[in-house]
Amino acid sequence: MSRLPNITAKKAVVAFHKAGFEVVGQRGSHVRIQNSAGIQLIIPQHGGDLKRPLLKALIKQAGLSEQTFRELI
Repeated sequence: MSRLPNITAKKAVVAFHKAGFEVVGQRGSHVRIQNSAGIQLIIPQHGGDLKRPLLKALIKQAGLSEQTFRELI
């Protein structure tokens, strides 16, 4: 299995949106998204790409596999 690609926070929000998450709020540079099951994720919108450990943690919290997330990008 290959490594997760480097993506920006904006692309991550779009990918999670395809997985059923909706933006429910923003406080400063952090976007809060939630799905219909009530799972909430907070994605920092700082400059540059998201770090891989953070992206992996967000994918795990969302209940997705890395392969599924790659297909959503």
